[in-house]
Amino acid sequence: MIRVQQVTKEFLQGQESTRVLRGVDLHIEEGEFVAIMGPSGSGKSTLLQLLGGLDVPTSGDIEIKQNPLNKMNEKERTIFRRKYVGFVFQNYQLLPTLTVEENIAFPLHADGKLTKDKMGMIQDLIQSVGLTGLNRKQANLLSGGQQQRVAIARALVNNPAVLLADEPTGNLDRGRAEDILRLLSTFHREKKQTIMMVTHDLFAAGFADRIILFRDGAVDQVISRKDDDYAKYLANFMA
Repeated sequence: MIRVQQVTKEFLQGQESTRVLRGVDLHIEEGEFVAIMGPSGSGKSTLLQLLGGLDVPTSGDIEIKQNPLNKMNEKERTIFRRKYVGFVFQNYQLLPTLTVEENIAFPLHADGKLTKDKMGMIQDLIQSVGLTGLNRKQANLLSGGQQQRVAIARALVNNPAVLLADEPTGNLDRGRAEDILRLLSTFHREKKQTIMMVTHDLFAAGFADRIILFRDGAVDQVISRKDDDYAKYLANFMA
C-alpha cells in the first residue's frame, strides 16, 4: 500500500547541503499500524512530511495506493492529501475559536457544502472519539487530551488511506497519552486504518504492529511488537 524506494532528502543551508534521509526503503501493508522511532534528527518527521505530500524527495520513489508522489506537482499533491492522507500533530493545530464540530468539518469544505450525510458522519466521529455532548464547545476551552481527540476525528473525516501521526502524545501526560493511543489502536483494529506514527515513547511504540528504527537518516532495523526481546532491543537502540 505504501512503497518507499531509495528515498533521499537534502536541505540547502546557504552553500551547504545537508542530507537528512539516506536511501530509505520501506513497504507498509494496508491496515498496518507502524511506529517510527529513532534519535532526534534521524529523519523520522521528514519521512512523514514526504509521505503526506508536504514536501518532495530529492531522489527516489514514493507510492501510496499506486499514486507516485514524487512525480506529482504541487496542485496534484494537494488533491492527493485531501483524498488519501490524514494528519495528527503533537500540537493539535486546531482552529481555537471554532467548535469541536466545526474543526472536524473543516477539511470537508474543500469539496463544497456539508451534506446531511457528511454531518451524520461528523456526529459519528465525535461519538467514536469520546466527545459526545461537546459538539459546540470551542476548541480553546478543551483539555489537551480532548483537543487531540478532535484532531484525530478531523484527520479521519475524509476516510483517508493512511493516518500520519507525528508525536501525537508528546504534549500529554501519561494517562491522557494512553487514552489517545488506545483510541488510535481501536481505529486500527476495528476500521483497519493504516497508521504511521512517529514517537520517542517506548510505551507508545508498543501499540504498533511493527517498529521501524531510524538512525542517521536510514532504516537501522525493523522489529515486531510480538518479538520476545523487542523491549530490550529498543532500550539498547535508544540509549
